[in-house]
Amino acid sequence: MAGSVKDLCDGADPGGAAVFNHTDEGMKMPVPAEYERASAHFYELLVEARELAGLGSTHQAYTMVQGVLQTFRRRLTCEEAIAFANLLPVALRALFVTDWDTQAAVVPFADRATLTEEVHALRREHNFSPPSAIQDVAHALRKRVDEAKFDALLATLPAGAVAYWQG
Repeated sequence: MAGSVKDLCDGADPGGAAVFNHTDEGMKMPVPAEYERASAHFYELLVEARELAGLGSTHQAYTMVQGVLQTFRRRLTCEEAIAFANLLPVALRALFVTDWDTQAAVVPFADRATLTEEVHALRREHNFSPPSAIQDVAHALRKRVDEAKFDALLATLPAGAVAYWQG
C-alpha cells in the first residue's frame, strides 16, 4: 500500500503502489471521462492560453503554463500543493507536480512583477510568456475547475494565493 501524503511530502519511500484486486469477473470499471479525454482537455487549455497570451504556438503556451504552475507551487507546503493539485484537471495536475523537489523551502508570495519574472525563468531562452502570463493562465484554468471549490481552497492558502489566480 502506498504511503500517506504526509509520508510522501516528508520524503519517505512510499514502499510500493496500491494494488487493486478485481476478482469479480462480471465487474467492469469504466475509465472516468476526465482521464479518457485528458489530452484533449489539456490541449484545449493550451490553445486558449496561447490565444489569450498572443503566443505563436501551443509549445510556447506549454512553457508559460508550466512556469505559472511551478511559480505558484513554490509558495505552498507539500500538503497545500497536493490539495491544490486535486482540484486541477488530470493533465494539469500531472504538470503541476512534475520535477517537484518536495524538500525545497517554501518561498513567500511577492509582487506581480517578481512572480512574472519567475515564470520567465523557466527555459528562459525559449520562454515567450508575456507580462500577462499569470492572468492569462488563470483565466484559462478557471474555466476548467470547480470555481467554488477552487476559491474556497485558495482562501485557506498563504496570503497572495487568491490574488495570484485572479484572471
